[in-house]
Amino acid sequence: MYKEEFIEFMIESDVLKFGDFTLKSGRKSPFFMNAGAYVTGSQLTRLGEYYARAIHETYGDDFDVLFGPAYKGIPLAVVTAMAYSKLYNKEIRYCSDRKEAKDHGADKGGLLGTKLQDGDKVVMIEDVTTSGKSMEETVPKVREAADVTIVGLMVSLNRMEVGLGGKVSALDEIKDKYGFDANAIVTMEEVVDYLYNRECQGRVVIDDDIKERIDAYYKEYGVK
Repeated sequence: MYKEEFIEFMIESDVLKFGDFTLKSGRKSPFFMNAGAYVTGSQLTRLGEYYARAIHETYGDDFDVLFGPAYKGIPLAVVTAMAYSKLYNKEIRYCSDRKEAKDHGADKGGLLGTKLQDGDKVVMIEDVTTSGKSMEETVPKVREAADVTIVGLMVSLNRMEVGLGGKVSALDEIKDKYGFDANAIVTMEEVVDYLYNRECQGRVVIDDDIKERIDAYYKEYGVK
C-alpha cells in the first residue's frame, strides 16, 4: 500500500515528471525524477517516512548509519534518520561526504555528520541511480573512512535500465561491483502499471502517448 501512496506522492510533489529529458548519463529519457523538488517540511517528513519503511522492510534494524552522498543525499539521510527514530524507536546516525574537504574547525575532513567508526554497518541512501556513476565516487570514501560494512543501498526509484556496462541494471551492477544489495522504494515498472490511464492529481499522467515513449525507451535501455 505504501508503494502506491509513494507513487502518488512523487506526482503530487512534482518530483516525477514525464516529457523530454537528458540524464546525467547522457541518455534521452521520457521521464525524470528529481528528489530536489521535495522542499517543504511536510514533504520532507513524508519522504523520510517512505524511505524508513522501505529500509526497515528490506534491511531490518541491524545497521548504525545512513550515508547520503552530497548533495541531494544529505537531506535524504537526515529526514530518514529522523523518521526511523519516530517509526521504529531506533537511533540511526547520519553521515555524508563533502564535495570539498573542510580544513578547519572541530569537524574538518571529508565527511559531514557522524564520524564513521570501525564496525559500523552502513545503509547508503540516494534519490535515483541511473548508471552507478555516483557510487564510483562515494563507496571508496566510505570504505576509506573506517572499517565499515555497507549493508546496502536504497534509492527511491529503480529506473530498471542497464548501467554503464550495458548488460545488467544499474542497481545489479552496483551489487556485482561493490558486493552489497541495492534496492528501491518502487520500480519504474510499478509506477507505469499504477499510473497508466489512471487519473492522478486531476489528470492522466501516463496516457497512451507517454506509455509508447516509455516502451520505446526501455526497448533501447531497459533491462533485458
